[in-house]
Amino acid sequence: MADSFQEVTSESWFGRIWDSIKSVLVGIVLFLASFILLFWNEGRAVHTARSLAEGASVVASVPADAVNAANDGKLVHVTGEATTTEKLADSEFGVTVPAIRLERMVQMYQWSEKKSSETKKKLGGGTETVTTYTYESVWSPKLIESSSFKEPTGHVNPTTMPVEAKDWTAQKVTVGAFTLADSQVSMLNRKEPVAVDEAMAQGLSEAMKAKAKFDKAGYYFGADSGTPKIGDTKVSFQEVKPATVSLVARQVSNSFEPYTAKAGSEINMLSYGTIAADTMFKSAEEANAMLAWILRGSGFLAMMLGLFLIFRPIAVFGDVIPFVGSALAGGIGLACFLMAACLSLLTIALGWIAYRPLVGIGLMVIACGAIYGVVKLSQKGKGAAKAAGA
Repeated sequence: MADSFQEVTSESWFGRIWDSIKSVLVGIVLFLASFILLFWNEGRAVHTARSLAEGASVVASVPADAVNAANDGKLVHVTGEATTTEKLADSEFGVTVPAIRLERMVQMYQWSEKKSSETKKKLGGGTETVTTYTYESVWSPKLIESSSFKEPTGHVNPTTMPVEAKDWTAQKVTVGAFTLADSQVSMLNRKEPVAVDEAMAQGLSEAMKAKAKFDKAGYYFGADSGTPKIGDTKVSFQEVKPATVSLVARQVSNSFEPYTAKAGSEINMLSYGTIAADTMFKSAEEANAMLAWILRGSGFLAMMLGLFLIFRPIAVFGDVIPFVGSALAGGIGLACFLMAACLSLLTIALGWIAYRPLVGIGLMVIACGAIYGVVKLSQKGKGAAKAAGA
C-alpha cells in the first residue's frame, strides 16, 4: 500500500541569486578536486599496471598439497579447494552448517519515503516547486528513521529490530596444506541460501520460541507472513560453502600475505574456479583499466559540474525572463562541457607525462589542439554575433 501528498513552495529571484552565489564556492571545490582526482588516477593506474606486469613475470605456480619452504617470500599461484573442518552455528535459531561463513539476514517491514520534485520558472526570475512525497511499505534490512519523514503521522516505524543481523566466519580456512589469510577469506563471497527446515526450528532458543516461528525456510516475527504489517520481521540465512579457488599472493610459511611490487602496488588475488595465473593477471589488468576509465569519467563530470556551478549566477540573472535564463543555462552547459573535456584531457596528459612521457606528450598535443579548436570556435561565434548585430 502507498499514499502520497504534495507540497508547493516558491523561491524569489533574489533568493535564487543568493543560492547561486553560494553554489560558486561548491563549484570551485569540485573544480579543483577534479584536477587532483584525474592526476592521482593516472599515477594509480600506471603503478598498478607496472605492479601487475612485474607480478606476471615472477609468479610461480605451486601445488597446494605441500608447502615448499624454498618459495617462502615469493609470489605464488595456488589452486585447490578452500575448505574448513569447522561448523558454524547460530544458537538462537538452531542453525548449524559446515561452512566458511554463515550470515543471519534480518529484514523488517517498514514505511519508506520517496521524494520527487518538479520546478517551474516564473516571470520575474522566481520559481515554483511541486514536491511529491510518496509513502509505501517495504522490506528493509536497515531501520528507516520515520521521524525525518516530511509527513511522519501515519507512517511511524519501530525504532529497534527484534533481532539483529549477525555473521560467523571459520577461524581456519585451508587450501590444501596452506591456510588462507583473513584478507583472502573475506574474498570468498559466493553465498547460497541455507535451507532452514522444521527440524532446525526445534533448536530455537527459549527466548526466541515465544517470538519467532518457522516460515518458508526461515523465521517470521509477526501474525501472518501473507499479510505483513509494519514492524513484522523475517529472518533467513546464507552460507559460503567450500569451493575450488585460485589465488596469487606472497607465500609466508604455510600461509599468504599481499605481495608488494617494486612499483608500489600490492598483489593479493583470489578467484573462484581453476584459473591459470596468466588469466588472473589479465583479468586484473582489465579491471585496472576499467577503474581508470570510471575515475576519468568521474573527474570529468566533477569538473563540468564545478564549472557550471561557478557560472550559474549568470543563468539565474537571465531568469527574469524564463526563456532567456534557459537559453543562457544551455549555452553555459555546452561551454562547461567543452572546457571540462579540454581541461580533463590536459590533466590526464600531464599525468601521463609524469609517469609515461612518450604517451603523455601525444595526449598533450591532442589536448592543446582541442583547446585551440574551442577558442577558435568561440571567436568565430562572437564574430558572427557582431556581424548579425551590425
